[in-house]
Amino acid sequence: MAQTLYFGGSIVTMDAQGYAEALLVEDGRIRAVGSKEDVLPLVSDEARRVDLKGTALLPGFLDAHSHFMACANAMLQAPLAECADLEELGQRLHQFIKKQNIADGTWVKGTGYDHNTLREGRPPNRWELDKLCPDHPVMLQHASGHVGVFNSMALSRLGVDETTPCPEGGVMQRDEGGRLTGYMEEAAFFMLQQKVPMDSMERLLHAAEQAQEMYASYGITTVQEGMFYESMAPLYQTLLSENRLKLDVVGYAAPQESEAIIQKLHTPFGHYVGHFKLGGYKIFLDGSPQGRTAWMRTPYAGEDTAYCGYPVLSNEQVEQGMRKALQEGVQILAHCNGDAAAEQYLSVMEKIVQKEGKTLSRPVMIHAQLLGLDQVPRLAPLGVIPSFFVAHVYHWGDVHIKNFGLQRASQISPAHKALDCGLLFTFHQDSPVLQPNMMETIWCAVNRCTKSGTVLGAEQRISVLDALKAVTIHGAYQYFEEGEKGSLTPGKRADLVQLSQDPLQVEPMELNKIEVLETIKDGITIFMKET
Repeated sequence: MAQTLYFGGSIVTMDAQGYAEALLVEDGRIRAVGSKEDVLPLVSDEARRVDLKGTALLPGFLDAHSHFMACANAMLQAPLAECADLEELGQRLHQFIKKQNIADGTWVKGTGYDHNTLREGRPPNRWELDKLCPDHPVMLQHASGHVGVFNSMALSRLGVDETTPCPEGGVMQRDEGGRLTGYMEEAAFFMLQQKVPMDSMERLLHAAEQAQEMYASYGITTVQEGMFYESMAPLYQTLLSENRLKLDVVGYAAPQESEAIIQKLHTPFGHYVGHFKLGGYKIFLDGSPQGRTAWMRTPYAGEDTAYCGYPVLSNEQVEQGMRKALQEGVQILAHCNGDAAAEQYLSVMEKIVQKEGKTLSRPVMIHAQLLGLDQVPRLAPLGVIPSFFVAHVYHWGDVHIKNFGLQRASQISPAHKALDCGLLFTFHQDSPVLQPNMMETIWCAVNRCTKSGTVLGAEQRISVLDALKAVTIHGAYQYFEEGEKGSLTPGKRADLVQLSQDPLQVEPMELNKIEVLETIKDGITIFMKET
């Protein structure tokens, strides 16, 4: 019997108890929580005793939406975030090629560029990439993950030219002469991205270990594989057979690929096998607001035409996916950034519920960034959980003001409105779009400040406690694991995070300065901050 006793700090239970003086972990689960008087009689002489020394202990954070293997892949790609211009972008590519000793003719992939931060105010085209990186096929992925650019050698390797048909729900940009510029959006980008050769299994496995360490460094103990493709199955087969997963990973598959994935991994929906479970289905309904591909009910600002973005799926395709989820009793997640995409999700679901007389199983609206205030009350009757990408307020809030105007931008991630409507919601960072920094996300939800210092939608601010619920107990509920995770309650798994300060006791603007000191999964330390 292995026991660990925690005491001497703020033990924030995230349940009705609120705070406790002591917590006892036994064999990977929480044995007791409460006063020292109640807990100490249960502690053996051999128990390890941990004095928190005034720091805070909370439930491990649950990542409500990200792309685990995309984070791993990003570690094998040139980092392009915060590039000032195309010249710096080219320098970063050359530094990466030199550091990795990449041979001429070998693929080079970059990630994280954002046209909003580039001096040119636009992505590079294929010919500019040809000059910046002439000896390699190159693919660059935008920070949103929804668009990207290929150079001429890459297009040639992928068999793409001006006669290649553009898939529905995507854009293959052309210049005035009808030539492909190399810039691709949504379905077109995803189609080509999946054709780019993967790294070796050895490199991917090592990157997966690094990705787990990165998540754990932010206090996260449960992560999401937000779009599980069949092509990822061999990698996961190896991860599982070699017991390489130390975090719990919940995967969501495209409805049409789920059966093949289940057969390859031997993992039924809703049950963990070696720290992995399939949680349900995932569909995309639109793109990203900072990439101006989110599907909106009203036009973007600064467009000559009434451009509102565009959908990815037809109503019939959305209904097909929902009905499959309903019939099989599994969860469905839908990527919805724009309010038109949210309208499609809600209206199709309302039609199904009205006809069938029953709701879907905890459906999730991923991002829900531009969910209209008029739409929010419709979520509760359907049982929809909005998972807000609230960190957009800081990272792209100023861009949203430019794209939508101050009034509309102020309503992004309407968490307070959701509270008013009695909704349970979660938060996420959509990693690798952003680092999975939960304390920054909590800071964003509580303060709603942009990079320029603008307070964006003060009326949508929420309390620290409500923000913490979104990344703990509500995250567990989203995963149907509220009986196992999300609060420091006897019987639950000992997934814990030690923070340098109690978030409930610091000034709101200081929340993003709180550090993760230790992360514990099933009673075992998986991250410890170096001192």
